[in-house]
Amino acid sequence: QVQLVESGGGLVQPGGSLRLACTAPEFALANHAMGWFRQAPGGGREGVSCIDTTGRRTYYDGSVEGRFTISRDNAKNAVYLQMNNLKTDDTAVYFCATEPICMGRRIDPQPGYHSWGRGTQVTVSS
Repeated sequence: QVQLVESGGGLVQPGGSLRLACTAPEFALANHAMGWFRQAPGGGREGVSCIDTTGRRTYYDGSVEGRFTISRDNAKNAVYLQMNNLKTDDTAVYFCATEPICMGRRIDPQPGYHSWGRGTQVTVSS
């Protein structure tokens, strides 16, 4: 089972920025497309962004496009999510996942995906 570790969350004011990181201590991410998902309190898990193995193709949910940037550094075995101009609606626990389904605006985990990490809490509040 893949162990993914998310980090970089925190408390930030509206308009602020955070950079999340996803690493895998015993798993090579380089050969896998990766995605970021989030789950707000009382809500379901939703897709935020995904990136192909090369880093050249990226996808974003409409609610974050233009504010968030996904990237990867295969040499460091890490995937990042730069989040700018954060809004209170971005408050959620953020998770990364391997091999998401990314087609246009659709960003979903693979059916039955279960290798979720603990996630990292992002709280946007004044």
